[in-house]
Amino acid sequence: MQVYLVGGAVRDALLGLPVQDRDWVVVGASPADLLAQGFTPVGKDFPVFLHPHTHEEYALARLERKTAPGYHGFAIHTAPDVTLEEDLARRDITINSIAVYADVSSVRGQFHAEVSTPPQDWQQAGLLIDPHGGAQDLAAHLLRHVGPAFAEDPVRILRVARFAARYPQFTVAPDTAALMRHMVAQGEADHLVAERVWQELAKGLMEPQPSRMFAVLRACGALARLLPELDRLWGVAQRADYHPEIDTGVHVMMVLDMSARLHAPLPVRFACLGHDLGKGNTPADILPRHLGHEGRSAQLLKPLCDRLRVPLECRALADLTAREHSNVHRSLELNAAALMRLLERCDALRQPTRFAHLLLACECDARGRLGFDAAAYPQRTHLLKVLTAAQQVDTNTIATHAMATGASGIKVGDAIRTARVAAVQVATATIAPPSASSMLTPHV
Repeated sequence: MQVYLVGGAVRDALLGLPVQDRDWVVVGASPADLLAQGFTPVGKDFPVFLHPHTHEEYALARLERKTAPGYHGFAIHTAPDVTLEEDLARRDITINSIAVYADVSSVRGQFHAEVSTPPQDWQQAGLLIDPHGGAQDLAAHLLRHVGPAFAEDPVRILRVARFAARYPQFTVAPDTAALMRHMVAQGEADHLVAERVWQELAKGLMEPQPSRMFAVLRACGALARLLPELDRLWGVAQRADYHPEIDTGVHVMMVLDMSARLHAPLPVRFACLGHDLGKGNTPADILPRHLGHEGRSAQLLKPLCDRLRVPLECRALADLTAREHSNVHRSLELNAAALMRLLERCDALRQPTRFAHLLLACECDARGRLGFDAAAYPQRTHLLKVLTAAQQVDTNTIATHAMATGASGIKVGDAIRTARVAAVQVATATIAPPSASSMLTPHV
């Protein structure tokens, strides 16, 4: 039995990046061998086991054979005679198909694998197994497919796009880009399972430069198949007096990358992705303005979220951002009553965290147009102070007083709302207006 460190751990170690998770491949063993060592089997499709003490994943070397279209259309074969080279040949891109010999010792009665040699010495020590030139592609900053089996799994299109977002300095090799276009043209992308699409998109959104994921998907034609609502934004002009040199698709990508630079959580990044979808179907008679795009964006988001089974937290914030981002941008111009109506529409008093995420998405929208070094977004600070003022109103005392005067039901609610408007009025009167140089142009 031989054990090898494989995949992402090897890739990141060679790049000098922190290694988050270590995956191992075991050659010359059967499932019974690992079970006898106390390993726990996980998953239904692949022969993967968890080490009883380290809980790291150990997979038996395996072969795959395409049996049907799509992600699940594979037959898996494992046996002690499957070689490491055969296992590496089925992987997606070369930088993920590198392995390193591991030292195996006994710890508490179970075998334990470790690579004690520093990554910079792996090649010299003869520990690196790299039959597909992954180390060379790492040095050349290339994302290249391992072999023809790449075309059998459409998820690999998404994975290449995600790695482009993770490593912005890498480019997709021309032959790989051509293969991805061919796969899309052959309809392979149409067989992708919704849950897996969302899983890969969510990971890509959280990468350092998420716009590159969508650039790669668009270049091979997959974006039009998976997210046609987003694909339609390219070529749609912004307002004539608003950055006429960029179109809406480019603008959304700038906003998305700003969300990464501001370390926004996933719901905020997804909201940034979907906030302007309605500009893709603006009626021709009102162009170049995009009046009403907020409502159209929300309408397009619903079937998109249903189709990809987007989690509730992400879809709720995306819907709210689509509907209210223009109002948030204009909030410095609103009086106390209008500000209170904005808080109510956003359910800010009951959902303050979601409201804070809305404001962060709006800041990404504003700063994404002008760059990371642009002036601060005063609307965010302003509205957080407005919310604090409304939250500090003693609603129990007001309700008790109102009921003592004979009020009930809606009348009590009106009394509370009046008190909150008054509190917001006082708070906004004490907030110094932002200077013209610090204000970002509202987005219309």
